[in-house]
Amino acid sequence: MNIIFAIIGLVILLFSAILHEIAHGYVAERLGDPTARLMGRLTLDPRKHIDPFLSILLPLMLFVSGSPIIFGGAKPVPVDPFNLRDGRKDMALVSLAGPLTNVLLAIVATLLLKVIDFIGFGQYSFFVLILQGLLTMIVNYNLLLAIFNLLPIPPLDGSKIFALFLPEKEANAFLSLGQIGIFILLILLAFPIGGFSLENVIFTLFSFAKGVLGV
Repeated sequence: MNIIFAIIGLVILLFSAILHEIAHGYVAERLGDPTARLMGRLTLDPRKHIDPFLSILLPLMLFVSGSPIIFGGAKPVPVDPFNLRDGRKDMALVSLAGPLTNVLLAIVATLLLKVIDFIGFGQYSFFVLILQGLLTMIVNYNLLLAIFNLLPIPPLDGSKIFALFLPEKEANAFLSLGQIGIFILLILLAFPIGGFSLENVIFTLFSFAKGVLGV
């Protein structure tokens, strides 16, 4: 049964990440950069978006290790900042589009859960109980994707939003850390430093977000 839940969760996580990336590409095109569309990335076809590590290995490793936080991602859509009308500002808007899409998906799933609860037939129907479980997964995974991607650590979306508030030279130096950012993230997740635990920060924000939504 755990394997089945892991597979279902992986599928939900994957398509949540795909919608996240499509949102980046769609907003980029609206702001002047058609790169994602020209490269065939504005599609729900998972073959165009799967990243072996982010989409499969990372979430499975977290699941197998018993981590209370499961997250992952899809292959980032290509964005050419030189095509954007207002480089840094538009890049921040493109970056924000992905996490906002995940927040919207979490809100919609939450509203559906509340409708089911209001109607009051969930406790009598096995199908509805399964639906509640799937909607809860959608809420959880999308909140985690939004929170994780908003962390101000390159190359995550939050770093590009944070860079908007830095002078251009410092912003470029900060964003250049994206080449080693994934290793910084893994180290911070695996090894708390000086009492600081990135996993605890994510879990605290996740719990707060669920409290706000009332789920």
